[in-house]
Parts: sequence; C-alpha cells; structure tokens
Amino acid sequence: MADFGGGDLDAFRTEVRDWVAANFPPSLKGKGPAIGPERASETADQKAWRLAVGEKGWGVPTWPRQYGGGGLSPAEARVVNQEFGRAGAYNPIVGMGTMMFGPTLLEYGNEAQKSEHIPKIANGEIQWCQGFSEPGAGSDLAALQTRAEDKGDHFLVNGQKIWTSGAQWADWCFCLVRTDFTKKHEGISFVLFDMRTPGVEVRPIQLISGNSPFCETFLTDVKVPKENLVGPLNGGWTIGKRLLQHERNGLSGGGGSAGRYGSGRAPEQLAKEYVGLDEKGRIADGDLRVRVAKNAMDLKAFQLTAIRAMQEAKGNQAPSAASSIMKNAATQTLQERAELAIEILGHQGLGWEGDGFSEEELTFVRNWLGGKATTIYGGSQEVQNNIISKRILGLPDTTKSA
Repeated sequence: MADFGGGDLDAFRTEVRDWVAANFPPSLKGKGPAIGPERASETADQKAWRLAVGEKGWGVPTWPRQYGGGGLSPAEARVVNQEFGRAGAYNPIVGMGTMMFGPTLLEYGNEAQKSEHIPKIANGEIQWCQGFSEPGAGSDLAALQTRAEDKGDHFLVNGQKIWTSGAQWADWCFCLVRTDFTKKHEGISFVLFDMRTPGVEVRPIQLISGNSPFCETFLTDVKVPKENLVGPLNGGWTIGKRLLQHERNGLSGGGGSAGRYGSGRAPEQLAKEYVGLDEKGRIADGDLRVRVAKNAMDLKAFQLTAIRAMQEAKGNQAPSAASSIMKNAATQTLQERAELAIEILGHQGLGWEGDGFSEEELTFVRNWLGGKATTIYGGSQEVQNNIISKRILGLPDTTKSA
C-alpha cells in the first residue's frame, strides 16, 4: 500500500478502528503488555488480545506478510498505533525479538532462519534475550572472550555473559561469540541458541529497584548447530553493530519500548493533585511549572525527531551513529521526567513499601530508580558521546598516541 494520506488511508483507519472495537478486551484498557514474569500469568483477555494482534501482523506492522508481519506502509502503521492509543489499547507483541533481533535477522538472516524465527516473533510466541556483554567486555564489547569452537556440524560454546536482560524468561538467545582469537573485531560471530540447551545456566541479579530483570548467563559446553550461525563466520561484529542500532532506537523510544520508568501520569497531571493550581489554573509553583513545561516540550520534540529518524533509517543498510544521539537524548529527557515526578510527590515519593503509600506512588519510586540504568545499558552515555564525537563530528581520537 502507498505511504500517503487521503481516501485510502481514511478507509484503512475506519477498518482498524472497527477491528480494535471488536477485538480489544475492555478489561485491558489503559494497561500495558504482559512481559517477563507477567507473561507466565497472562490472563485470558491478555492472551486473546495477543493472539488477535499476532494473527493480523499488527504487532510488527511494517514487517513482510510472508513472515507474519502486517506488510503495511509506514503511514498505515502509524494509523494502527494511533487507533490503538485512541482505544486505550496497547501493542501486546513487544520485547527484544521485535525491537532488536527481528529487524536484524530480516537483513542478515538466510531464508531458513527467517522462516523459522520471524513468524514466532511476529505472533508473540517466543521471547528472546541478548548475549553480548561479558564481565570483561562491556563498553569494549569487541574484547569478548566467550569461545565457540568448530566441532564439525556444531559449535561448542563456553563462556559467561552478564546483564542478560530477561534471560530467566527467554526461550532463545542471540549471542556474540569469538570464533577467531587472532583478530579482535574480525574474529566475532553471531549465533543463536535455545535457552533450554544443556549447559545454559541463568542466575538473576537483583537491582536497587528491587527487580531482577538482568542476569548472569553461564555457557558450559553448549552445542550450537551450524545452521544457527547468522551471516558469515567471523562476520558477527557488523551484524552486532546493526542490532545495537536497533536497540538504541528502541531505548530512545523509536521502537516503542522506552520510557517504562517514566510511564504513568505525566508530571503536569501529578502536579494538579500534589502541588495544586493557582487562580489561573496553572501549577502553583512557578519554578516547577517552567521545568515541567520545558520537559514536556523536550519530550514532544524528541518524539517527533524519533519518528523522522526511523523513516530516514528505512533505506540505510549500514549501522548508523545517529542512534547514539537519540539514545542519549531520550534517556536524559525521561530521567528528568522521572525526577520531576518524585519531586512533585514530595514525601510520598520517598516510599518503598507500607500502607502510607499508594501503588502508583511506589511504582513511581521504583521506576525512578530503575531508570538510572538507562544511561548505562545499551551502551553507556560516555560510549555514545565517543561515537558521536568520532563518527558524526569527525573529532580526532585523543586516546591514540601521536
């Protein structure tokens, strides 16, 4: 379908609106998708909505129909998102599969790999995790040491990954491994493996927020079939960079997954209840009013820029450094938003548990704490600044000797 407005798009909007009205359970209005541990206790309505959206392909609306996507144009995809929002609905098919791995596999996977894995991502059947960082290879990811030895029809993988988000709930993992120790970047390969494979051990890590979304993952003599190698042998660094671009787009909001720690009522809405309004109907605290307004404008400007950047990236077949700018901008804006919420809550923003605090207040506190990690994971803010300075601004690398 063509990417333009007009009569056809209006007709499509009516089709989407009618479909949502007929399929979205009213009990889920205003709620979000069941992810991580929530997926295990998915209600009947949540499952029905996920299956319905998956059947239409609207969880990944622009992905090809042949792999279970919606096959829609960007304009049509925006209509779907708008009509979901209008009805108080949400996209139930989210996670690393849709945000990072799926788009990457569509570019670099062979036909057998795409046919096997993409439909299961598009319908929300399986969840994925990412095996990139290691205890000695975080910011310098290319220093990874997890070894994959060629054993003929399979690789034998040994090593350790860290900060493996959602590993305890994931079905499959996409992973960077070292297949050549004589080269750094050119000795890395990109492989896939089932998390139920013997030798995979997951240990959750509890964070300051009280949650355990990250894990240590130990790999001991894990057999990975050769057909699970994505792209060429020792060609994983290029694929990994492309995937990180998709991740940073997602973390910046382009993939629709950012801002969970800034979710809930907006600061301006909270301020009406906790701070109060003046005689003109404005937030009573003038200084707070200015900061809330500035953050709202920053967020809106970012969202519009993210939409434009996503469209411009459609035809880009090489990893782009622009995602580093977007990731830093998003994390800063959303962290400021979370800080504003805690300030507005006052002493009600200091709770951790107890009857003196509402569930919403406790959620804001936990999300505020959890949001501190966003300037670290997906590539720290300092790493992104280095990428911006070198690859966009063209500044010299001062770490190299003259």
